[in-house]
Amino acid sequence: MAFSRVRGLIVAGTFADGRSGLDFCLKEKPGLLVVDLYLPGMHDLEIVKEVRAKLPDTRILVITGHPDGELPARLIAQGVHGFVDKSGPLSYAIQAVESVMSGGMFFAAHIPPTASSSTSPESKVAPAVKTGPPSATLQAVQILSGRELEVARLVAEGFSSKEIAARLDLSVRTVEKHRANIMDKIGVHEVASLVRWCMQARIVKS
Repeated sequence: MAFSRVRGLIVAGTFADGRSGLDFCLKEKPGLLVVDLYLPGMHDLEIVKEVRAKLPDTRILVITGHPDGELPARLIAQGVHGFVDKSGPLSYAIQAVESVMSGGMFFAAHIPPTASSSTSPESKVAPAVKTGPPSATLQAVQILSGRELEVARLVAEGFSSKEIAARLDLSVRTVEKHRANIMDKIGVHEVASLVRWCMQARIVKS
């Protein structure tokens, strides 16, 4: 119901099980797929894998009530464009849909630390992702938080700190702090370099 109110979005169908939803997607070729992490009949990563192989232009947003520290990297490696914790505010899901629809990425969830995260930073990456060099998008999720990814995208798209604050319901001071943290984390000192980094990380379109 909430997604049906997003401007420019038409909800073509809703499904309670993975197989029915996947069959519909392969037939109708939607521009956006919003899929739950756990569905009867098929796991969402099976759905994501098949949609990615057969519908490369379809944008994918995962929603879950069970996030974990390895999930962002695992989803990015599968070609997902964002995910949202279902226990979070509904506004996050709306923002995620709008962001993913416009070509960006959105990752927002409260992720508890994994048991091994305190001893090894690399443990945040799923073993399957470790085989080979990480992609730019995987690096982006590893380096920046979900909120920082969103702020970075909006900065790269040319929005001012005041405009970003209004869009994300934050104070301008908080946005400026996010911008400073982002630039420090990725090692740049001017907006032009931040924009180039976002393009390389596929956070925004070139």
